[in-house]
Parts: sequence; structure tokens; C-alpha cells
Amino acid sequence: MTAPLKQTVTRGSTVAVGWLALGVLLAWTAHSLVPVVGLLTWSVLLGLVAGNIAVIRTGTRVPLAALTKRVLRIGVVLLGLGLSAGAVLSLGLPVLGLVAAVLGLTLAGTTLLGLRLGLGGPRSLLLGTGFAICGASAIAAMEEHAGADEEDVAVAVGMVTLFGTVAMVGLPLLQEPLGLSATSFGIWVGASVHEVGQVVGAAGGAGAFALGLAVVVKLTRVLLLAPVVLAVAAWRRRRARRTGGAVPPVVPVFVAGFVLCVALRSTGLLPEWFLAVAEVLQQVTLAAALFGMGTAVRLRALAARSGPALVVASVSTLFIAGASLAGVLALA
Repeated sequence: MTAPLKQTVTRGSTVAVGWLALGVLLAWTAHSLVPVVGLLTWSVLLGLVAGNIAVIRTGTRVPLAALTKRVLRIGVVLLGLGLSAGAVLSLGLPVLGLVAAVLGLTLAGTTLLGLRLGLGGPRSLLLGTGFAICGASAIAAMEEHAGADEEDVAVAVGMVTLFGTVAMVGLPLLQEPLGLSATSFGIWVGASVHEVGQVVGAAGGAGAFALGLAVVVKLTRVLLLAPVVLAVAAWRRRRARRTGGAVPPVVPVFVAGFVLCVALRSTGLLPEWFLAVAEVLQQVTLAAALFGMGTAVRLRALAARSGPALVVASVSTLFIAGASLAGVLALA
């Protein structure tokens, strides 16, 4: 690499770091002012704005995309420190079975419906992952292994945000008409609402017990992110062998890191201050990654291809809410 070219690459990487830092700062500020919109959602929205008003130079986009992928993997790894195996096991086998069954059916059904409506494999899988597991975080983690691009990510995050907000507002209105106890309502919210922040918003009005239960159920869905990504990675390995393409690793490094962090959290040896710092870092890295993804999306093309995604998102939201409610009523 020649000296001028090396200087250009280094300058582009430095500018990319600056853009991600600015994106996180703006998203955090916006979330503080309008907390009903999640931090990750603000990150994508602001990235879309920055990428479509030509403020990011062409020479910065390549290093920005590369840096975004690295930061994303760090964020997914740190996500594991928010999960404790003990808290998950405390739910009991019936609730764990309900969560796993609804997740699997939602993931498969949403993906298949997307394929039938012509959304393509990557976008369909991202929608299925986001609605079944944990919203924007799951979408970001699955992006590389689904073979998706930034436009697919933006569509999936947009759908999860829109319909998760509807669920956050609508489910509390149904608790009393359905006669749900605090326990049943907490399980229902945790098993059906998409984002962790939306779960908190939906269950908060039902009391501390319902809120705590809803969050644990939701984090159980997050824990299932690792086996889902592993399954997709294994499928891609088999496909690569048949087609002669590049074979991905058996276990993606960031998935191994995620599982290791869950194991560390489960030991109970990590101090609270460490976990608090890790949570902030996790939010910062995922926010930075989603801002970077947003900068690569072209809104005109996105708007022209979002119609079928709305149909898939509507059906998926109704299905996961209905299936999880049926399971909760059966358990009660």
C-alpha cells in the first residue's frame, strides 16, 4: 500500500469513528427527549437521515461499513452479560416450553410468509428473527449470517418498531377485559412484545411483579438468539459445501462470546458496577452499529419495497400475541 493511499484509509477510518460517535450521541440525546422511541430505533433513524442527505463522503462509506460490523459483534457479545441462566430456569419448564414453542413457530411462520410474498430469504429471515426473538438486537446479530444488506435491516427494524409500539400500547388495554392476573399478563407481555424497552413499557403499569416476570421471560427469548444463529450458520455451511462457496465457521466468534458472557453472568461473581458498565457499553456499541447500518440505506428504494413487509409484520404480530395468549391461558 502506497503512503498516500495508506493515509487516505487511515483518515477514512478516523472519520468513520467520528461518525459513529456522533450518531450515538445524537441518538442518546433524542431518546432522552423522546423516551417512547427506543435508543436503537433512534440510531437507525438518524443513520438514515445522515446517509440520505449526502453529508457522509463517498470515501468514508467503506471504512464506516467495516467498522460497523466490528462494533456490532462486540455489542452482541456484551448482550450476553444481561442474561442469567438461573433467572431463566426459575420460570419453570411449562413457561420455558411455551416461550420456545411460540418463538419457533413465529420465526418459521414469519420467514415462510415473507418468502411467499416475495421478500426474499434475507429480509424474511430478519423479520422472523426480529419479531420472534428480541427486535433490533436480534436483527443486527442475524444480518451477516442471513446474507442481508443494510436495506433489509432498515425494513426489519422499522417493522419491529412500528408493531412493537402498537403492542406496547394495546396489550395493557386488554388485561382487564381478558381477566389476566399479574402473573399471566407478565408472561404474555414477555413472550409476545418485540423489544425489551417495549416490554417494560407494556408491563410497567401492571405492577412490579408483572414487570419483573415480563423482563425475565423476554430475556429468555434473547437467550435463544444463540441457537438460532448457530442453526442458520450450520445451514449456510451445508449450502456452501454444495455450491462450492466460502464455508463460514462452525461457531461464529461473536456467538461463542455471547454464550461465554451468559456463563460468566450466571456464576454470580461479576460485581454490579461491572455489569452496569457492560450494559452501557452494550447499548453504545449496538446503537453505533445500527447508526452505521442506517447510513447505507437509500430511502427511495426502501419506501418502494416496504408494502409486503407491512403485511408480514401485521400477521407476525397478531400470531405471536395470539399464540402466546393461548399458551398463557392454558397454563393458568
